[in-house]
Amino acid sequence: MRTELCEMFGIDVPIFAFSHCRDVVAAVTNAGGLGVLGALAFSDEQLELELKWIDEHVDGKPYGVDVVMPASYAGKSEGLGDRNENTGKVDAKVFQDLIPRETREWIEGVLAEYDVPPLPDNVDRDESVGGGSDGLLAWTDGGGRGQVAIALDHPICLLVNALGPPPKDIIDLAHEHGVKVAALTGAVEHALRQKEQGVDIIIAQGTEAGGHTGEVGSMVLLPDIVDAVYPTPVLGAGGIGSGRQAAAALALGAQGVWTGSIWLGVSESDMTPFLKEKLRAAKSKDAVRSRTLSGKPARLLKTDWTEAWLRDDCPGTLPMPLQYMACADAQTRIAMAARKEGAKARDLVGIPVGQIVSRMVEEESSAEVIYRFIDEFIESVERLNGMMEAAEDRG
Repeated sequence: MRTELCEMFGIDVPIFAFSHCRDVVAAVTNAGGLGVLGALAFSDEQLELELKWIDEHVDGKPYGVDVVMPASYAGKSEGLGDRNENTGKVDAKVFQDLIPRETREWIEGVLAEYDVPPLPDNVDRDESVGGGSDGLLAWTDGGGRGQVAIALDHPICLLVNALGPPPKDIIDLAHEHGVKVAALTGAVEHALRQKEQGVDIIIAQGTEAGGHTGEVGSMVLLPDIVDAVYPTPVLGAGGIGSGRQAAAALALGAQGVWTGSIWLGVSESDMTPFLKEKLRAAKSKDAVRSRTLSGKPARLLKTDWTEAWLRDDCPGTLPMPLQYMACADAQTRIAMAARKEGAKARDLVGIPVGQIVSRMVEEESSAEVIYRFIDEFIESVERLNGMMEAAEDRG
């Protein structure tokens, strides 16, 4: 499975693993792949702690960080989401004020249907919504820039951006630190813009993927992007969870694979046992595209929460970052209520996941997943070679 990206990063196999769990990132890196920490879920302070922990557990081996710096979001043209020069923070209140009261009241109504209580008084609300700032996280340019600055203070080898090409000055800054830059895309025209911006690696993500994703399937998208951006290396993404699929991606011109969903169910993952059981029971059709996470289409586990947003009484989803902010408090409350066995709130619990969820039926360690990828890749290549040799013999 060795490709030019193995030489570029000093890794054994070109398997890039996205995860919000630091244990998974370290485990994949230590097994010969390249773990990439999703920074979005962390406050600046939390991100610093997570990266310090990874530094201490990979013994100098390469790893990366994934941030979200959207090319567009509500209020961006007005300068909302920029960092305050005095405080160094992004003002979340200006976004909170844009969330309609109708949406807040409707969400409260859904929570009441599933017996989800308010947050207890002893819960720090800023931290409960994931990173503080009332659910703003790093969905804005200013938030993303703060996370980039923290990441570049650590010995990362790769900076990845979702939802559009990273700003040119961020790419230049990463290059000044000797860090390669990658960006995810689901369209050829976006891949071309990323290449023009100076992105080193394009991640062609088919619609099968979990999280934010486009409408074109991997088998069509990947060779189209490979041809369009050549000789820029491309990673295949979307529905990849085995060595057979990795072999297919490389056959289509990819230099490696970008994987995400498959790591949700590994033994190192910090997912709750209840949520892991939900994932193991799910079929491919249970991974649906929905705007309920962020306001942009993202593939999520189908739940009563995603279905509620399709009801006739729903006021509709909001643009990024307002949708996430409107739901952040509710998601915390749902997670807390779902801890109780038999709670109705469990029907609301979900997570971004791709269509590969149907094959996530057994719990493995991260290293076992890597080794399985390698074995299956070799078997696939040998099978194809055998078919070619048999054809030559018949000819």
